[in-house]
Amino acid sequence: MVPEGLFDVFDPMGVLALLLLYGPAYLSNTGAMIFGKAIPKITGMKVWVIDGGKDWKDGNRLLGDGKSWNGLLGGPLLSGILTMLATYLWNGNALESKPFYDPLMAMPHVDPWFAVLGLYGSAFFIGYVLGFGSLVGDSLGSFVKRRRGLKREGEISSKAPLLDTLPFAIVCFIFGLVLFPNQLYGSHQLIPSMIWLLILTPIIHRSVNVFGYKIGLKSVPY
Repeated sequence: MVPEGLFDVFDPMGVLALLLLYGPAYLSNTGAMIFGKAIPKITGMKVWVIDGGKDWKDGNRLLGDGKSWNGLLGGPLLSGILTMLATYLWNGNALESKPFYDPLMAMPHVDPWFAVLGLYGSAFFIGYVLGFGSLVGDSLGSFVKRRRGLKREGEISSKAPLLDTLPFAIVCFIFGLVLFPNQLYGSHQLIPSMIWLLILTPIIHRSVNVFGYKIGLKSVPY
């Protein structure tokens, strides 16, 4: 069971703890840039775009060249590895270690598949699944933007900042709450902190993407 009292509605450290917990999944977009753009550019590997170059009935691409199977399936690998790292650094941490909680503090007691995957295999699995959910949300946001004619809004700023930032976080949290209800990731205690983090997510997401743009991993800073 997940211990009570890990998160408090009005405790900023609770939001920081949640950010550290879901941070690896948030960074799946960086992994997608690496596997979808940087590696193909360096190696000449083929990029398989998700929509296959097809248009929707409105005449616009379904998702565009920026969304590829390379990124969707490869990006979460970074999330899995980072979750393994967090587990290594904070294994066994509980209430007294806030905000550096053990990501898998409840797993050995409630999930039988822990015995199959082990500590780090389970950490990688959870990180990968949440990272994949994050990228699914990002693709959904891109789909909606294109249906509204907001594709490639420009080099300076996006005309749809909420669609650039919130869908990936919302879907990521839904994945955690639905798929891992017995784990810290799916604890009801996280919901207030999730709401606060959603408010902060546009700033976090934009900062990461500007960094990717500056180092050449993204063609636009959003």
